[in-house]
Amino acid sequence: MESEVKRLTGCGDGGTVVRGTAMTLPDRSFAAFLFDMDGTLVNSMAVVDRVWRAWAARHGIETDPLMAALHGVRAIETIRRFAPAGVDAEAETETLTQAEIDDIEGLAEVGGAAAFLARIPAGRWALVTSAPRALALRRLEAAGIPLPEIVIAAEDVAHGKPAPDCFLLGAERLGVEIGDCLVWEDSPAGIAAADAAGAAAIVITETHHDVMDTPHPARADYRDLDVETDANGWLRLVAR
Repeated sequence: MESEVKRLTGCGDGGTVVRGTAMTLPDRSFAAFLFDMDGTLVNSMAVVDRVWRAWAARHGIETDPLMAALHGVRAIETIRRFAPAGVDAEAETETLTQAEIDDIEGLAEVGGAAAFLARIPAGRWALVTSAPRALALRRLEAAGIPLPEIVIAAEDVAHGKPAPDCFLLGAERLGVEIGDCLVWEDSPAGIAAADAAGAAAIVITETHHDVMDTPHPARADYRDLDVETDANGWLRLVAR
């Protein structure tokens, strides 16, 4: 069982630590798992920090509010919110996304993520990310994370997190009910999207260092965590 507040270093959502439920694994099984990427499977915080701070500097934007707001949200929505008047948000998003694709220095898996994913039966999990598809594939490859059969990316939905659209689509593509899914997230926007969709959620905190209140269980990473199938073939988390 983990302590109520897990203090870790990193960038995360402006540096967020979860103040959540003391960690006991969910006492139920799930039809499928839906995973966020940045901060949940891939520690990309150094890249995110470099690229977005450079973008802010080019446009004379104050960095602290920007960095606190961008995590878990699609780039186009962050740029529309913070860019000066007259900036072409679509063009800026394309340029910034390419900069993130080109920069893989420091990318790494969140602890134990690849090994944990390898133990999930095929077709029982999906990636649900606010990143564009090309960026998601690049980061997964660079971090050594296996590619799932189903990827829901920024361009697949009209409304990004915290709207529930992406998780609802992920469940639909997997052929399961959203209420039978466990969402793995790290950001307030992602957690809000999971809640709005009606999914259960668990929060990964490896990249956090400030406090965020949440009613959901929180876990540092995937080490010492395993998954089994129950008598009905559903997924159940167990401690190793």
